[in-house]
Amino acid sequence: MSASVNVAALVPQRDSMCLLDSVETWDANRIVCRAVSHRALNNPLRRAGVLPAPCGVEYGLQAMAAHGALAGRPPRRTGLLASLRRMRFYVERLDDIADALVVEARRLSEDPRLLVYEFAISAGGRRLLDGRAIVVESPPKAAGS
Repeated sequence: MSASVNVAALVPQRDSMCLLDSVETWDANRIVCRAVSHRALNNPLRRAGVLPAPCGVEYGLQAMAAHGALAGRPPRRTGLLASLRRMRFYVERLDDIADALVVEARRLSEDPRLLVYEFAISAGGRRLLDGRAIVVESPPKAAGS
């Protein structure tokens, strides 16, 4: 599906930590998002003016959260990153990438609290990083707490 959605309503991150700008397309197993926040001087992940490539993992995790919300999971539910696997970085930093980031996440498996996704980030047709993430979601809060 092509979607015009408010990304900030889908992810637990707030304000400048919401790094994704748009959802380009999504279906039951996959999402493609775009972001230009990697170029922002006030990107909260920058250190000494640089956005190291491993910070791209956060973009992938936010795409996973957005996909989960669009696919029917409670929006803005927090989770714990349990594992990163098969991480490959093809660049050292992201802040010097001129094109918008294309952030793609594909769900591999899911149960009520465990999510497994592959994700990849590219720009201008060039792969920047990819890997696999496992996230354990926090249990829903009890009513009245």
